[in-house]
Amino acid sequence: MNQPDIILVVLDTQRADRLGCYGYQHAITPNLDRFAAHSTLFEQAVAPAQWTVPSHASMFTGLYPTAHQLLQADQTLPSDRPHLAEILRQVGYETVGFCNNPLVGILNNGLKRGFDTFYNYGGAIPSLPGDSTRAPWPLNRVIEGYTQFLRRISYPIQNFFGQSDLAFRISLTAWLTPLWSRLANFKGQNPRSVKDVSQWLHEREGQKSEKPLFLFLNLMETHLPFWPPGEFIDKVAPYFREHKEAREVMRRWNREAYRWAAPLAEPHTELESRVLSDMYDAEVAFQDDYLGQLFAAIHGRARRDNTLTIIVADHGDGLGEHGYMGHAFVAYQELVHVPLIINWPKRLSKPGRVSTPVSTRRIFHTILDAAGRLPQTPGVDPVQIHGLTLLDTIHGRDPENGMAFSEVYPPLTFVRAIQKRQPALLARYRCLAVRRALVSQTANEEAKSIHKLIYVDDQADELFDLQADPPETADLLAARPRTTAGLNQEVKRVRTAVERQRDALTASTDVEIDDSLMQRLRGLGYID
Repeated sequence: MNQPDIILVVLDTQRADRLGCYGYQHAITPNLDRFAAHSTLFEQAVAPAQWTVPSHASMFTGLYPTAHQLLQADQTLPSDRPHLAEILRQVGYETVGFCNNPLVGILNNGLKRGFDTFYNYGGAIPSLPGDSTRAPWPLNRVIEGYTQFLRRISYPIQNFFGQSDLAFRISLTAWLTPLWSRLANFKGQNPRSVKDVSQWLHEREGQKSEKPLFLFLNLMETHLPFWPPGEFIDKVAPYFREHKEAREVMRRWNREAYRWAAPLAEPHTELESRVLSDMYDAEVAFQDDYLGQLFAAIHGRARRDNTLTIIVADHGDGLGEHGYMGHAFVAYQELVHVPLIINWPKRLSKPGRVSTPVSTRRIFHTILDAAGRLPQTPGVDPVQIHGLTLLDTIHGRDPENGMAFSEVYPPLTFVRAIQKRQPALLARYRCLAVRRALVSQTANEEAKSIHKLIYVDDQADELFDLQADPPETADLLAARPRTTAGLNQEVKRVRTAVERQRDALTASTDVEIDDSLMQRLRGLGYID
Protein backbone atom coordinates (compact mmCIF):
# COMPACT_ATOMS: atom_id res chain seq x y z
CA MET A 1 0.00 0.00 0.00
CA ASN A 2 1.90 3.06 -1.27
CA GLN A 3 -0.82 5.63 -0.70
CA PRO A 4 -0.27 7.38 2.62
CA ASP A 5 -2.73 7.43 5.46
CA ILE A 6 -3.96 11.01 5.89
CA ILE A 7 -5.03 12.64 9.16
CA LEU A 8 -6.45 16.18 9.04
CA VAL A 9 -6.91 17.86 12.42
CA VAL A 10 -8.73 21.20 12.44
CA LEU A 11 -8.29 23.18 15.66
CA ASP A 12 -11.42 25.29 15.36
CA THR A 13 -10.92 28.93 16.42
CA GLN A 14 -7.22 28.45 17.20
CA ARG A 15 -5.08 31.58 16.81
CA ALA A 16 -1.53 31.02 15.59
CA ASP A 17 -0.14 33.69 17.91
CA ARG A 18 -1.20 31.77 21.06
CA LEU A 19 1.02 28.72 20.47
CA GLY A 20 4.57 28.32 21.73
CA CYS A 21 5.77 27.04 18.34
CA TYR A 22 4.60 30.36 16.86
CA GLY A 23 6.59 32.38 19.38
CA TYR A 24 4.03 33.03 22.12
CA GLN A 25 5.99 33.49 25.32
CA HIS A 26 3.13 32.61 27.69
CA ALA A 27 2.01 29.45 25.90
CA ILE A 28 1.50 26.14 27.69
CA THR A 29 1.46 23.97 24.58
CA PRO A 30 4.22 21.37 25.00
CA ASN A 31 2.54 18.68 22.89
CA LEU A 32 1.88 20.85 19.85
CA ASP A 33 5.32 22.44 20.20
CA ARG A 34 6.97 19.01 20.31
CA PHE A 35 4.95 17.84 17.29
CA ALA A 36 5.88 21.02 15.39
CA ALA A 37 9.57 20.57 16.22
CA HIS A 38 9.54 17.32 14.22
CA SER A 39 7.41 18.68 11.38
CA THR A 40 7.20 21.49 8.84
CA LEU A 41 5.62 24.65 10.26
CA PHE A 42 4.23 27.42 8.03
CA GLU A 43 4.81 30.76 9.72
CA GLN A 44 2.35 32.70 7.54
CA ALA A 45 -0.58 30.39 6.82
CA VAL A 46 -3.68 32.35 5.84
CA ALA A 47 -7.24 31.08 6.21
CA PRO A 48 -9.35 31.64 3.07
CA ALA A 49 -12.27 32.82 5.23
CA GLN A 50 -12.83 34.12 8.76
CA TRP A 51 -15.45 31.66 10.01
CA THR A 52 -16.16 27.96 10.06
CA VAL A 53 -18.48 27.19 7.16
CA PRO A 54 -16.72 28.93 4.23
CA SER A 55 -13.27 28.08 5.59
CA HIS A 56 -14.02 24.36 5.87
CA ALA A 57 -15.58 24.47 2.41
CA SER A 58 -12.35 25.95 1.05
CA MET A 59 -10.19 23.27 2.67
CA PHE A 60 -12.54 20.56 1.38
CA THR A 61 -12.74 21.92 -2.21
CA GLY A 62 -9.53 23.89 -2.75
CA LEU A 63 -11.62 26.90 -3.79
CA TYR A 64 -11.86 30.39 -2.37
CA PRO A 65 -15.31 31.28 -0.94
CA THR A 66 -16.42 33.26 -4.01
CA ALA A 67 -15.79 30.17 -6.12
CA HIS A 68 -17.27 27.47 -3.88
CA GLN A 69 -20.21 29.71 -2.89
CA LEU A 70 -20.89 28.20 0.54
CA LEU A 71 -21.03 31.62 2.20
CA GLN A 72 -23.90 31.48 4.70
CA ALA A 73 -25.31 29.06 7.27
CA ASP A 74 -28.47 28.42 5.22
CA GLN A 75 -26.63 27.39 2.04
CA THR A 76 -25.38 24.08 0.70
CA LEU A 77 -22.13 23.25 -1.06
CA PRO A 78 -23.08 22.84 -4.73
CA SER A 79 -22.93 19.28 -5.99
CA ASP A 80 -20.55 20.25 -8.80
CA ARG A 81 -17.84 21.32 -6.33
CA PRO A 82 -16.05 17.99 -5.64
CA HIS A 83 -15.46 17.36 -1.94
CA LEU A 84 -12.08 16.10 -0.72
CA ALA A 85 -13.60 13.07 1.03
CA GLU A 86 -15.61 12.14 -2.08
CA ILE A 87 -12.49 12.14 -4.25
CA LEU A 88 -10.45 10.17 -1.73
CA ARG A 89 -13.19 7.58 -1.41
CA GLN A 90 -13.17 7.17 -5.20
CA VAL A 91 -9.46 6.35 -5.14
CA GLY A 92 -9.80 3.70 -2.46
CA TYR A 93 -9.61 5.52 0.87
CA GLU A 94 -11.65 4.75 3.95
CA THR A 95 -13.04 8.15 4.94
CA VAL A 96 -13.93 8.82 8.58
CA GLY A 97 -14.87 12.04 10.39
CA PHE A 98 -14.91 12.93 14.10
CA CYS A 99 -16.44 16.39 14.48
CA ASN A 100 -17.22 18.67 17.44
CA ASN A 101 -18.55 21.70 15.54
CA PRO A 102 -22.31 21.58 14.83
CA LEU A 103 -21.89 23.91 11.83
CA VAL A 104 -19.93 21.12 10.16
CA GLY A 105 -21.47 18.03 11.74
CA ILE A 106 -25.16 18.89 11.98
CA LEU A 107 -26.17 21.40 9.32
CA ASN A 108 -27.18 19.92 5.97
CA ASN A 109 -24.64 22.03 4.11
CA GLY A 110 -22.71 19.36 2.21
CA LEU A 111 -19.59 19.41 4.37
CA LYS A 112 -20.12 15.76 5.38
CA ARG A 113 -20.25 14.54 1.78
CA GLY A 114 -17.98 11.65 0.94
CA PHE A 115 -17.42 10.27 4.44
CA ASP A 116 -18.03 6.55 4.90
CA THR A 117 -18.53 7.20 8.62
CA PHE A 118 -19.07 10.55 10.35
CA TYR A 119 -19.22 10.86 14.13
CA ASN A 120 -20.72 14.09 15.42
CA TYR A 121 -20.01 15.13 19.02
CA GLY A 122 -22.05 18.33 18.87
CA GLY A 123 -25.78 18.81 19.05
CA ALA A 124 -28.49 17.52 21.34
CA ILE A 125 -28.15 13.88 20.24
CA PRO A 126 -24.49 13.23 19.33
CA SER A 127 -23.50 10.44 16.97
CA LEU A 128 -20.62 8.57 18.62
CA PRO A 129 -18.68 5.36 18.00
CA GLY A 130 -20.52 2.35 19.38
CA ASP A 131 -17.99 1.75 22.12
CA SER A 132 -18.60 5.27 23.44
CA THR A 133 -21.83 4.13 25.08
CA ARG A 134 -19.68 2.00 27.44
CA ALA A 135 -22.76 -0.16 28.05
CA PRO A 136 -22.63 -4.00 27.93
CA TRP A 137 -24.17 -6.00 25.09
CA PRO A 138 -27.10 -6.16 24.31
CA LEU A 139 -27.96 -2.97 26.21
CA ASN A 140 -25.58 -0.98 24.02
CA ARG A 141 -27.50 -2.09 20.90
CA VAL A 142 -30.80 -0.98 22.46
CA ILE A 143 -29.34 2.36 23.46
CA GLU A 144 -27.83 2.89 20.00
CA GLY A 145 -31.13 2.08 18.28
CA TYR A 146 -33.05 4.48 20.48
CA THR A 147 -30.39 7.15 20.00
CA GLN A 148 -30.59 6.81 16.21
CA PHE A 149 -34.36 7.29 16.42
CA LEU A 150 -33.94 10.45 18.51
CA ARG A 151 -31.24 11.69 16.16
CA ARG A 152 -33.53 11.38 13.12
CA ILE A 153 -36.08 13.51 14.93
CA SER A 154 -33.65 16.06 16.32
CA TYR A 155 -31.53 16.80 13.25
CA PRO A 156 -34.27 18.66 11.32
CA ILE A 157 -35.00 20.69 14.45
CA GLN A 158 -31.33 21.52 14.95
CA ASN A 159 -31.01 22.45 11.28
CA PHE A 160 -33.93 24.83 11.72
CA PHE A 161 -32.24 26.50 14.70
CA GLY A 162 -28.97 26.72 12.80
CA GLN A 163 -30.52 28.31 9.73
CA SER A 164 -33.46 30.34 11.07
CA ASP A 165 -32.92 34.01 11.92
CA LEU A 166 -35.68 33.99 14.54
CA ALA A 167 -34.39 30.85 16.23
CA PHE A 168 -30.86 32.22 16.14
CA ARG A 169 -31.89 35.49 17.80
CA ILE A 170 -33.84 33.61 20.47
CA SER A 171 -30.80 31.45 21.18
CA LEU A 172 -28.78 34.60 21.95
CA THR A 173 -30.96 35.32 24.99
CA ALA A 174 -28.65 35.36 28.01
CA TRP A 175 -30.62 32.93 30.19
CA LEU A 176 -30.82 30.38 27.33
CA THR A 177 -27.11 30.38 26.50
CA PRO A 178 -25.98 28.13 29.40
CA LEU A 179 -28.68 25.63 28.44
CA TRP A 180 -27.92 25.19 24.75
CA SER A 181 -24.18 25.64 25.07
CA ARG A 182 -23.90 22.72 27.51
CA LEU A 183 -26.98 20.54 27.05
CA ALA A 184 -26.86 20.80 23.25
CA ASN A 185 -23.08 20.27 23.20
CA PHE A 186 -22.38 23.51 21.33
CA LYS A 187 -18.63 22.93 21.67
CA GLY A 188 -18.93 19.18 21.26
CA GLN A 189 -17.11 16.75 23.56
CA ASN A 190 -13.55 17.44 22.57
CA PRO A 191 -11.50 15.33 25.04
CA ARG A 192 -13.85 12.41 24.51
CA SER A 193 -13.54 12.69 20.73
CA VAL A 194 -9.73 12.59 20.95
CA LYS A 195 -9.93 9.56 23.22
CA ASP A 196 -12.30 7.88 20.76
CA VAL A 197 -10.07 8.69 17.78
CA SER A 198 -7.05 7.28 19.60
CA GLN A 199 -8.94 4.10 20.48
CA TRP A 200 -10.33 3.83 16.94
CA LEU A 201 -6.82 4.09 15.47
CA HIS A 202 -5.58 1.42 17.90
CA GLU A 203 -8.39 -0.96 16.95
CA ARG A 204 -7.84 -0.34 13.25
CA GLU A 205 -4.20 -1.37 13.70
CA GLY A 206 -5.36 -4.78 14.80
CA GLN A 207 -7.70 -5.14 11.84
CA LYS A 208 -4.86 -4.66 9.32
CA SER A 209 -7.12 -2.82 6.88
CA GLU A 210 -6.15 -3.00 3.22
CA LYS A 211 -7.49 0.48 2.54
CA PRO A 212 -5.55 3.68 3.13
CA LEU A 213 -7.16 6.00 5.67
CA PHE A 214 -8.44 9.57 5.53
CA LEU A 215 -9.40 10.73 9.02
CA PHE A 216 -10.82 14.20 9.71
CA LEU A 217 -11.00 15.53 13.28
CA ASN A 218 -12.50 18.89 14.26
CA LEU A 219 -11.88 20.21 17.79
CA MET A 220 -13.74 23.23 19.13
CA GLU A 221 -12.11 23.73 22.51
CA THR A 222 -10.96 27.34 22.07
CA HIS A 223 -14.35 28.75 21.04
CA LEU A 224 -16.45 30.75 23.49
CA PRO A 225 -17.88 30.00 26.01
CA PHE A 226 -14.69 29.47 28.00
CA TRP A 227 -14.83 26.87 30.78
CA PRO A 228 -11.41 25.20 30.97
CA PRO A 229 -10.70 22.86 33.90
CA GLY A 230 -9.44 24.53 37.05
CA GLU A 231 -5.92 23.09 36.81
CA PHE A 232 -5.35 24.95 33.53
CA ILE A 233 -6.87 28.15 34.87
CA ASP A 234 -4.46 27.91 37.79
CA LYS A 235 -1.50 27.54 35.42
CA VAL A 236 -2.47 30.47 33.22
CA ALA A 237 -4.34 32.78 35.61
CA PRO A 238 -3.59 31.94 39.27
CA TYR A 239 -5.39 35.11 40.35
CA PHE A 240 -8.72 33.99 38.90
CA ARG A 241 -10.08 31.76 41.68
CA GLU A 242 -9.78 34.47 44.35
CA HIS A 243 -10.73 37.40 42.12
CA LYS A 244 -14.49 37.87 42.38
CA GLU A 245 -14.66 40.57 39.71
CA ALA A 246 -12.70 38.41 37.26
CA ARG A 247 -15.04 35.46 37.79
CA GLU A 248 -18.03 37.75 37.22
CA VAL A 249 -16.51 39.02 33.97
CA MET A 250 -16.18 35.46 32.65
CA ARG A 251 -19.62 34.43 33.89
CA ARG A 252 -21.18 37.38 32.07
CA TRP A 253 -19.32 36.70 28.83
CA ASN A 254 -20.22 33.01 28.91
CA ARG A 255 -23.90 33.88 29.22
CA GLU A 256 -24.13 36.67 26.64
CA ALA A 257 -23.69 34.79 23.38
CA TYR A 258 -24.68 37.83 21.33
CA ARG A 259 -21.45 39.54 22.39
CA TRP A 260 -19.30 36.66 21.09
CA ALA A 261 -19.40 38.09 17.56
CA ALA A 262 -20.62 41.66 17.94
CA PRO A 263 -18.36 44.70 17.53
CA LEU A 264 -17.59 46.49 20.77
CA ALA A 265 -19.78 49.47 21.54
CA GLU A 266 -17.18 50.40 24.17
CA PRO A 267 -13.60 49.13 24.51
CA HIS A 268 -12.90 46.34 26.97
CA THR A 269 -11.91 47.32 30.45
CA GLU A 270 -8.40 46.29 31.44
CA LEU A 271 -9.84 43.46 33.52
CA GLU A 272 -12.07 42.22 30.68
CA SER A 273 -9.13 42.12 28.27
CA ARG A 274 -7.01 40.22 30.78
CA VAL A 275 -9.69 37.69 31.71
CA LEU A 276 -10.76 36.92 28.13
CA SER A 277 -7.16 36.57 26.99
CA ASP A 278 -6.19 34.35 29.91
CA MET A 279 -9.24 32.11 29.65
CA TYR A 280 -8.57 31.66 25.94
CA ASP A 281 -5.00 30.65 26.78
CA ALA A 282 -6.28 28.22 29.41
CA GLU A 283 -8.52 26.58 26.79
CA VAL A 284 -5.53 26.33 24.45
CA ALA A 285 -3.49 24.68 27.22
CA PHE A 286 -6.31 22.22 27.98
CA GLN A 287 -6.63 21.32 24.31
CA ASP A 288 -2.90 20.78 24.03
CA ASP A 289 -2.98 18.44 27.03
CA TYR A 290 -5.37 15.94 25.48
CA LEU A 291 -3.81 16.32 22.02
CA GLY A 292 -0.85 14.50 23.52
CA GLN A 293 -2.94 11.33 23.50
CA LEU A 294 -3.67 11.75 19.79
CA PHE A 295 -0.04 12.35 18.89
CA ALA A 296 0.96 9.24 20.85
CA ALA A 297 -1.64 7.19 18.96
CA ILE A 298 -0.40 8.48 15.61
CA HIS A 299 3.23 7.81 16.51
CA GLY A 300 2.42 4.28 17.65
CA ARG A 301 0.98 3.17 14.32
CA ALA A 302 2.78 0.72 12.07
CA ARG A 303 2.33 3.11 9.13
CA ARG A 304 3.46 6.20 11.04
CA ASP A 305 6.25 6.93 8.52
CA ASN A 306 3.75 6.95 5.66
CA THR A 307 1.11 8.98 7.47
CA LEU A 308 0.53 12.55 6.34
CA THR A 309 -0.71 14.48 9.38
CA ILE A 310 -1.89 18.07 8.96
CA ILE A 311 -2.67 20.31 11.93
CA VAL A 312 -4.48 23.51 10.96
CA ALA A 313 -7.10 25.98 12.18
CA ASP A 314 -10.11 27.04 10.15
CA HIS A 315 -9.77 30.58 11.58
CA GLY A 316 -8.67 32.43 14.70
CA ASP A 317 -10.67 34.61 17.07
CA GLY A 318 -10.90 38.25 18.03
CA LEU A 319 -10.66 39.05 21.73
CA GLY A 320 -11.33 42.77 21.40
CA GLU A 321 -8.49 43.74 19.08
CA HIS A 322 -9.45 46.39 16.52
CA GLY A 323 -12.79 46.77 18.29
CA TYR A 324 -14.19 43.36 17.36
CA MET A 325 -14.99 40.13 19.20
CA GLY A 326 -15.27 36.73 17.58
CA HIS A 327 -14.76 35.96 13.91
CA ALA A 328 -17.55 37.48 11.89
CA PHE A 329 -16.51 40.63 10.10
CA VAL A 330 -12.82 41.45 9.64
CA ALA A 331 -9.65 40.21 7.96
CA TYR A 332 -7.10 41.08 10.64
CA GLN A 333 -4.41 38.60 11.67
CA GLU A 334 -6.17 37.44 14.83
CA LEU A 335 -8.78 35.89 12.51
CA VAL A 336 -6.97 34.80 9.34
CA HIS A 337 -3.43 33.99 10.54
CA VAL A 338 -3.70 30.33 11.53
CA PRO A 339 -1.37 27.51 12.54
CA LEU A 340 -0.43 25.05 9.80
CA ILE A 341 1.88 22.14 10.63
CA ILE A 342 2.59 19.21 8.31
CA ASN A 343 4.20 15.92 9.33
CA TRP A 344 5.04 13.16 6.85
CA PRO A 345 8.18 11.25 7.84
CA LYS A 346 8.42 9.34 4.56
CA ARG A 347 8.47 12.49 2.41
CA LEU A 348 9.49 15.25 4.84
CA SER A 349 12.27 13.70 6.86
CA LYS A 350 13.81 17.02 7.91
CA PRO A 351 11.75 19.38 10.09
CA GLY A 352 11.71 23.03 9.21
CA ARG A 353 9.89 26.34 9.08
CA VAL A 354 8.49 28.04 5.97
CA SER A 355 8.12 31.82 5.96
CA THR A 356 6.35 32.00 2.58
CA PRO A 357 2.67 33.04 2.92
CA VAL A 358 0.33 30.21 1.87
CA SER A 359 -3.41 29.69 1.74
CA THR A 360 -4.81 26.80 3.77
CA ARG A 361 -7.21 26.07 0.91
CA ARG A 362 -4.16 24.31 -0.59
CA ILE A 363 -4.61 21.52 1.97
CA PHE A 364 -7.02 20.12 -0.62
CA HIS A 365 -4.34 20.04 -3.32
CA THR A 366 -1.65 18.76 -0.96
CA ILE A 367 -3.73 15.80 0.21
CA LEU A 368 -4.85 14.79 -3.28
CA ASP A 369 -1.33 15.15 -4.64
CA ALA A 370 -0.13 12.87 -1.82
CA ALA A 371 -2.88 10.33 -2.55
CA GLY A 372 -1.42 9.98 -6.03
CA ARG A 373 -4.23 8.53 -8.10
CA LEU A 374 -6.97 10.92 -9.16
CA PRO A 375 -10.34 9.98 -10.64
CA GLN A 376 -11.60 11.44 -13.91
CA THR A 377 -14.11 13.69 -12.20
CA PRO A 378 -15.49 17.02 -13.45
CA GLY A 379 -13.94 19.80 -11.42
CA VAL A 380 -10.80 17.81 -10.56
CA ASP A 381 -7.88 19.14 -12.60
CA PRO A 382 -4.79 16.97 -12.02
CA VAL A 383 -2.48 19.69 -13.32
CA GLN A 384 -3.81 22.24 -10.82
CA ILE A 385 -3.87 19.75 -7.95
CA HIS A 386 -0.28 18.65 -8.42
CA GLY A 387 0.74 22.23 -9.14
CA LEU A 388 -0.61 23.68 -5.89
CA THR A 389 0.67 21.16 -3.36
CA LEU A 390 2.27 22.73 -0.31
CA LEU A 391 5.18 20.32 -0.71
CA ASP A 392 6.46 22.46 -3.57
CA THR A 393 6.47 25.49 -1.29
CA ILE A 394 8.34 23.49 1.36
CA HIS A 395 10.99 22.72 -1.24
CA GLY A 396 11.33 26.39 -2.21
CA ARG A 397 9.15 26.40 -5.33
CA ASP A 398 6.00 28.28 -4.36
CA PRO A 399 3.45 28.17 -7.22
CA GLU A 400 1.61 31.27 -5.98
CA ASN A 401 4.71 33.44 -5.66
CA GLY A 402 4.37 33.94 -1.94
CA MET A 403 0.79 35.22 -1.98
CA ALA A 404 -2.28 34.14 -0.02
CA PHE A 405 -5.81 35.51 -0.33
CA SER A 406 -8.72 35.68 2.12
CA GLU A 407 -12.37 36.64 1.65
CA VAL A 408 -14.61 37.87 4.46
CA TYR A 409 -18.32 37.61 3.74
CA PRO A 410 -20.34 38.82 6.74
CA PRO A 411 -22.55 36.08 8.27
CA LEU A 412 -26.03 37.48 7.74
CA THR A 413 -27.41 35.82 10.87
CA PHE A 414 -25.13 38.06 12.94
CA VAL A 415 -25.86 41.09 10.78
CA ARG A 416 -29.56 40.77 11.50
CA ALA A 417 -28.95 40.11 15.20
CA ILE A 418 -26.97 43.35 15.43
CA GLN A 419 -29.69 45.13 13.48
CA LYS A 420 -32.19 44.19 16.18
CA ARG A 421 -30.00 45.11 19.15
CA GLN A 422 -27.40 47.72 18.18
CA PRO A 423 -28.13 48.93 14.64
CA ALA A 424 -25.76 51.90 14.94
CA LEU A 425 -22.82 49.49 15.09
CA LEU A 426 -23.48 48.20 11.57
CA ALA A 427 -22.38 51.42 9.90
CA ARG A 428 -19.76 52.31 12.51
CA TYR A 429 -17.91 49.03 12.04
CA ARG A 430 -18.87 48.48 8.40
CA CYS A 431 -20.42 45.10 9.21
CA LEU A 432 -22.13 44.90 5.82
CA ALA A 433 -18.91 45.14 3.83
CA VAL A 434 -17.29 42.27 1.99
CA ARG A 435 -13.61 42.36 2.88
CA ARG A 436 -10.68 40.81 1.07
CA ALA A 437 -7.06 40.55 2.12
CA LEU A 438 -3.87 39.68 0.31
CA VAL A 439 -0.77 38.63 2.24
CA SER A 440 2.33 38.76 0.08
CA GLN A 441 6.09 38.69 0.14
CA THR A 442 6.93 42.05 -1.41
CA ALA A 443 9.79 44.45 -1.89
CA ASN A 444 8.78 47.81 -0.47
CA GLU A 445 10.60 51.12 -0.80
CA GLU A 446 13.22 49.97 1.72
CA ALA A 447 13.50 46.19 1.90
CA LYS A 448 11.79 42.87 1.25
CA SER A 449 8.97 42.21 3.69
CA ILE A 450 5.60 40.54 4.14
CA HIS A 451 2.78 42.98 3.53
CA LYS A 452 -0.95 42.69 3.86
CA LEU A 453 -3.44 44.78 1.91
CA ILE A 454 -7.05 44.79 3.13
CA TYR A 455 -9.87 45.71 0.78
CA VAL A 456 -13.26 46.85 2.07
CA ASP A 457 -15.84 46.28 -0.65
CA ASP A 458 -14.06 47.56 -3.76
CA GLN A 459 -11.50 49.88 -2.21
CA ALA A 460 -8.03 49.38 -0.78
CA ASP A 461 -8.46 50.29 2.88
CA GLU A 462 -5.39 49.38 4.96
CA LEU A 463 -1.80 48.22 4.42
CA PHE A 464 0.33 46.56 7.08
CA ASP A 465 3.91 45.35 7.32
CA LEU A 466 3.41 42.06 9.17
CA GLN A 467 7.05 41.59 10.09
CA ALA A 468 7.48 45.02 11.64
CA ASP A 469 3.92 45.30 12.95
CA PRO A 470 2.29 41.89 13.69
CA PRO A 471 -0.66 43.43 15.64
CA GLU A 472 -1.58 45.61 12.61
CA THR A 473 -1.60 48.94 14.42
CA ALA A 474 0.17 51.14 11.82
CA ASP A 475 -1.66 51.64 8.51
CA LEU A 476 0.92 52.23 5.74
CA LEU A 477 -1.49 52.72 2.85
CA ALA A 478 -0.39 56.29 2.18
CA ALA A 479 3.19 55.90 3.35
CA ARG A 480 4.13 53.13 0.90
CA PRO A 481 2.45 54.00 -2.40
CA ARG A 482 4.48 51.66 -4.58
CA THR A 483 3.74 48.67 -2.36
CA THR A 484 0.07 49.66 -2.22
CA ALA A 485 -0.15 50.00 -5.99
CA GLY A 486 1.52 46.63 -6.60
CA LEU A 487 -0.67 44.75 -4.14
CA ASN A 488 -3.73 46.58 -5.43
CA GLN A 489 -3.13 45.09 -8.87
CA GLU A 490 -2.62 41.64 -7.37
CA VAL A 491 -5.90 41.82 -5.43
CA LYS A 492 -7.73 42.70 -8.62
CA ARG A 493 -5.99 39.90 -10.52
CA VAL A 494 -6.77 37.24 -7.91
CA ARG A 495 -10.34 38.44 -7.48
CA THR A 496 -10.93 38.32 -11.25
CA ALA A 497 -9.48 34.80 -11.43
CA VAL A 498 -11.67 33.60 -8.55
CA GLU A 499 -14.80 35.11 -10.09
CA ARG A 500 -14.01 33.46 -13.42
CA GLN A 501 -13.58 30.17 -11.60
CA ARG A 502 -16.98 30.66 -9.99
CA ASP A 503 -18.61 31.50 -13.32
CA ALA A 504 -17.03 28.47 -15.00
CA LEU A 505 -18.64 26.11 -12.50
CA THR A 506 -22.21 24.99 -13.07
CA ALA A 507 -24.79 27.30 -11.47
CA SER A 508 -26.61 25.72 -8.54
CA THR A 509 -30.18 26.67 -7.72
CA ASP A 510 -29.78 26.18 -3.97
CA VAL A 511 -26.88 28.61 -3.63
CA GLU A 512 -27.07 32.37 -3.51
CA ILE A 513 -24.13 34.22 -5.00
CA ASP A 514 -22.78 37.70 -4.42
CA ASP A 515 -25.73 39.40 -6.13
CA SER A 516 -28.11 37.63 -3.77
CA LEU A 517 -26.08 38.77 -0.78
CA MET A 518 -26.44 42.34 -2.01
CA GLN A 519 -30.19 41.86 -2.50
CA ARG A 520 -30.51 40.68 1.09
CA LEU A 521 -28.68 43.73 2.34
CA ARG A 522 -30.97 45.93 0.24
CA GLY A 523 -33.91 44.15 1.82
CA LEU A 524 -32.58 45.10 5.22
CA GLY A 525 -32.49 48.72 4.06
CA TYR A 526 -28.76 49.23 4.39
CA ILE A 527 -27.93 49.91 0.75
CA ASP A 528 -29.90 51.50 -2.06
